[in-house]
This record gives sequence, structure tokens and C-alpha cells, in this order.
Amino acid sequence: MMMLATTLVLASLALGKSDPLYRIFPQRTSEEAAVIEWGHSAIISALDGAVANFGPQTSQGANFEVETAPVLANPIDGVGRWKKSNDDETLSDFDREYPGKLKNAAAVEGNMVIMTDAAGLSGVTMARIAKESGAAALMVVNTDQNAGDFIYSLEAESEEEAKYAEENIDIPIVMVSLQAGNVITTAMATDASDPNEINRGAGLPDRVRLYAGGDRPFFEDAVSKTPVVYLIHNMLTSEECDALIGTAEGKYDRVDDTTGINNYLDNTMASTEANGEPSAVNVDRVTLWKGGIAGKVIKDVDERISQVTGFPPEHFSDFQMNKHVKGSAHLPHFDVNEANGVMATITLFLNDVEDGDGGELFYPNPLDGGTPVMVRPRKGLAVVHHNTDENYVFDKSTINEELVVTGSSTVKYVAKKYVYLNPQPNAMRVVLPLIALPFGGKLPGIFSTLYIALIDKFGVETGVTYFQKVIVMLPVFLLLVLASAVSDAVQKKLKEGKDGKKKETNEKTTKKTKKSKKSD
Repeated sequence: MMMLATTLVLASLALGKSDPLYRIFPQRTSEEAAVIEWGHSAIISALDGAVANFGPQTSQGANFEVETAPVLANPIDGVGRWKKSNDDETLSDFDREYPGKLKNAAAVEGNMVIMTDAAGLSGVTMARIAKESGAAALMVVNTDQNAGDFIYSLEAESEEEAKYAEENIDIPIVMVSLQAGNVITTAMATDASDPNEINRGAGLPDRVRLYAGGDRPFFEDAVSKTPVVYLIHNMLTSEECDALIGTAEGKYDRVDDTTGINNYLDNTMASTEANGEPSAVNVDRVTLWKGGIAGKVIKDVDERISQVTGFPPEHFSDFQMNKHVKGSAHLPHFDVNEANGVMATITLFLNDVEDGDGGELFYPNPLDGGTPVMVRPRKGLAVVHHNTDENYVFDKSTINEELVVTGSSTVKYVAKKYVYLNPQPNAMRVVLPLIALPFGGKLPGIFSTLYIALIDKFGVETGVTYFQKVIVMLPVFLLLVLASAVSDAVQKKLKEGKDGKKKETNEKTTKKTKKSKKSD
């Protein structure tokens, strides 16, 4: 039944990005990613922005970049109490919508003006207001209360707008989210600040810098709540993706989740499918136990993930590497681990998969009022979803699946990192990676077997505690065994030395006795 549902999803993809049945991501690209930054070398703050499809583009380098003061528009939505007139039939709809310059055009002159989209003006009309008010750049704040961090590239809505923009708009236009707008407008505010003054722009930084995002990580909101799902572009470099794939090569095992046994260490849970059918179909998997002794690549990636997401690295699992080929799929499942609560899941795509070849990450049941979400594999892209709500209660809307790979020669590589509710002890972050070190990071299966056996016998809490004690004591035991072996070897050597000297002495004595007898 689940495979049939997956097939129906794949068939519907032929409808394309405009298909109203699904929200298909990613929608943003690095080319339209911008950064609004302020502060100094010690403390830097930055926001993500989406560049409009008209006006200067990030590819234009210095012609796109701006460094100036931010100023709130007055009126903030560009319209205020002004009402457009429909009396003059000689005016086009575009001209009728134009309310004129801002009241504070003198203050806006040469600066970045911040305007909201609350009045429903088109992007080009807002750009026209900013341009004719003398602004050097326009920041549009998306005021949709339900949009979370969602932003998009503004576009011309008619041929007339497109022509006007091409001929007149020569200042950068970027959109930021409502949360980002709140951040920048209160950047310099304190507890003692007057809210009325903040509303007039007193909380804005003195100067901001607008520049192209390039290969810097940036966000794309997919579902703002229930469940929280967002994308992080450029999370990994191409070289880091290739390095992870290379590290896992030759270490994979085929997932068999039909045994009814939960592999808590590797976050491979038993299938809940009826009739003993697998949940992970034709998926090869290995966990790379690197932890606190990881090399530069993994350390750099962990540090970047922590900086971008805000999750502490002490709460991270090691990378679970997954390899999908034609026919591979991971049917609908929850990312749960009874032995170690999973707060969030970070899925990282390590290679591109052509559209139409399957392998999408799919969230079928978002409860935000929107349609299901589908994320296509793009190299270096991370997808984060929260498995719990703000009170750390399990969220059933986080059910997700990886659709079947259909391309005949397609291979999909995915790295998963789980964010645990509790920080991981040294037994997990140091001792297990040390044990796995001689095996290239792959932990011998005996440890998973021991972990499962202890949990089955003593329960989750006690079993986990016993396992950690065993793991911590194991190096001590091995050192004692090694010390004992060394001691035995030394003693044997010393004994052999003594025996050798005794034998040599006896031989000398025998020779002397023989000589004495001859002389007699």
C-alpha cells in the first residue's frame, strides 16, 4: 500500500512545480541570495534576503553592493492613508497604483529604505516609490504572519511593470522575512528604549552592507510550524560532499529493518510496515563514528551546522550515511529513538539527482494548512525538520519519506545527522569513535548487539547507563590486558636472560672442570 502511494506521488510530479497538490523545493537559488549585514569585526549580525528579478542582480558585483544607512519608510507600507483614484481613465493600472514619493524622501535620499508589503503593492510599484524617493536600495519586509521565514524574489506582474523596471529601476531590491525585519528594526534597542521611538527607526543600526550571498549558507522556509521544516542552501561544499562519500565507500551494509529489532546506536528502527515488509527498501547504510576525534572535514561541517542552525554540537549524532540506487526508498516513518530522544533531523544531500529520477524527501502531512512538501536532492543542500514541538513533545506531523529512486543509473547519497535532546557523553563521542578508528569509523556489530541486549534486559534508562559504563571501562580493561601482556613479555624476557646466563655459567664451569681433569 505504501509503495502504491509513493508511485502515485511520483506520477503526479509530471505536473511540475506549479502543481497545486505539492509544494516543491528548493525554489531559491544562490544567484538571488543576498546578505544584509551590520556591526564590526567583533560582533557581526546578518540577514538573508531574496533579490528581486528586476533591478541590479548579484552577478553584477560592485553594481549590486550598497553600504549606507537604513531608514524606515514613512508611511511604512508606502501608502498610508492614500487611496488610489479610478477617475482618470487615461492612467494605466500601474500608474493608478502609484501613491507618489514617501513623506520622508529627504531622509531616504541615498540610503536603504525599509518598506513593508502590507498595502499589497506590487514589487515594481514599491521599487518605484523607493527610486523616486531617492533611495539607494529597497528592503521589502514580508508581513505574512503565517509565512515564518519564507521569502521570495519579487517579479514584475505585467508587461508594463517589466518595461518600467528595465528602464528605471537601477537600485537593488531585496525581500526579507517578518522575523528578519523585526531583528533589524530592534538591532540597537535596549530594555529602556521607547517603543514609539523604535517604531520611528531608533532601533536600526547606523549602517548596513548589502552584498551577494555567493556560496554562503542561506535559509529557505518550507513549513513554518507543525512540523517546522526549512532548507539551508550551501551547507556543504562540493569537496566536503565528495569527501563524505569517499569516507563511507566500502563500508555500507544493506539495511534490514524487518527483524523487529531496533538498532538504537545507528538510529535504524524496526519497520512498522504490515506483513513484515521493510521500511527502508534497498538502502545501504553505515554510521561513521568520528565524534570528538573527527578529522578536519567533519569538524568543519559540524561547526558550520552548529553556527547556522544554533544546535550545540554536543547534541549531534555522528553521520549516518545512506546510499540509494534504482528501486531504493525509505517509506513513511518517524525519526524516533527510544534510547536517545531525537529533537531534530538534518538531512544533507551529497549529490544532485535529476528531476524525474525520484529520491525526493517528502513530508505528506504538514498541518500548517498547506499542501504536502517535496524537496528535490541538490548537492550541498540541507533539510532540517523538528521532530518535537517547542515543549519537546513528539510531533506526529513529522512523518517523512524518501521517494523511490527511478533513474536506471541513478545513485543518491544522503548523510543524516540527528540532534538529540540531551548532550552525548564521552562514551559516545570519544570512546566509541576510538574503538571504530581501526575500522575506518565503522563500529563492529558486537557493540550494537550489546547495546540492544542491555536495553532489552534492563530497560532503556538502565540499559543505556550500563552500556556507557561498559564502554568507559573497556579502554581501562584493554590497557590492563595490554599492561599484563607487556609485563608477562618482560618477565619472560628477563627469565630467558637469567636462564641464559645460568646456562652460560654452567657451561663455563663444565669447561673448567674438564680442563682441570686433563691437567691432572
